[in-house]
Formats: sequence, structure tokens, C-alpha cells
Amino acid sequence: MTVKQISVFIENKEGRIKKAIDTLAKQNINIRALSIADTTKYGILRLIVSDNQKAIESLEEDGFIVKENDVIIVAVPDEPNGLNSTLAIFDEKGINLEYLYAFVSSKTDEAIVVMRLENMEKAISVLENSDAKILDSDYIKEI
Repeated sequence: MTVKQISVFIENKEGRIKKAIDTLAKQNINIRALSIADTTKYGILRLIVSDNQKAIESLEEDGFIVKENDVIIVAVPDEPNGLNSTLAIFDEKGINLEYLYAFVSSKTDEAIVVMRLENMEKAISVLENSDAKILDSDYIKEI
């Protein structure tokens, strides 16, 4: 089970991230999670939002380049080494982790981890077989 994430390519210039966030706010789109990775010339703003289609349309109308892709969202114990218990599953099966970012919510006692892996289908299968708690879009919208 995957969740759609949007990636926004942003020039590494003052005010560009704020503009992207303002674009979403004007459309009443809630950001559930975000991550930013940057280089000297551009950044990639990765977002889990309340309405992907509306977000993509709004951002593109405002001149941003947007891509949608699949990620896996997993609840892990919010305690020391909680994340490593999940990452160990991937190491054991030789599944490469491309990136991850995490957040917490006051509505759950777990940490929520967004992951992009090299082999998404295999990663999902491995997680399901290990009884990991994979979250869907509906769950993320509620927390």
C-alpha cells in the first residue's frame, strides 16, 4: 500500500519555498508532512498533502514543476531505536532506502515515517510479512 507524495522543484532563491507554501495555503490545502533537500541551485520540496490534485494544479499554475510519486508510510515506535527496527527489515532483505523523513502527531503514540525505496513492491511485501504498521492516505489525513 503506497501513498502519493508530491515533489516540487524549487530554485534555491530567497522566498521560493514560502511562495510554494502560500500557493497551497490559498487553496486551503493542508500539509501533513514535508521535507526539503537542496543543492546550490535548486531544492526538492517533498510533501504529503490533503489534496494532491488540487495542490499539483495550483503549484503548476504558479510556475512550479511538480511530480507525483509513491511512498510508503509506516508507523514506528516513538522511542530510541524505534526507526532502526524497521530499517533492519530492509537491510536483511537487501532493499535500498532512497530517502525518508518523519513526523509525529499528538493523535498517536507512534512516529510516522515516509519512505521511498528502490524496490517499492518488495518493500511493501517485506513490511507486511513483518507485521509492520503501513499507513494509508485516509489515516494520514486524520492525524
